[in-house]
Amino acid sequence: MIDNCKKFIELIKKEKFYDAHEILEEIWFPKRKEKSSEILIIKGFINASVALELKRLKKDSNAKKVWNNYLKYKPLIKKCDIKIFKEIENLLDSCYEKYLS
Repeated sequence: MIDNCKKFIELIKKEKFYDAHEILEEIWFPKRKEKSSEILIIKGFINASVALELKRLKKDSNAKKVWNNYLKYKPLIKKCDIKIFKEIENLLDSCYEKYLS
């Protein structure tokens, strides 16, 4: 999972939002029915990258809706001990400021 998260960060920084979504989908999809905080956070990160891709495609209204899905899961990051999740959260916050605000 950590390797996928590192790759996600690299792809987001390169503005390859769709590819970033795909790399986390590898983790999330097989476990999508689980309700663990880790899997829900991954789902949130996927939503965030999809929102950024929608914004890139100039689908602003849809981008905001999908970003709001990410925001539902964001509070779980504080309850999780996985440090890279906080790094991703910070990166996504800066992306929000740059692309969606």
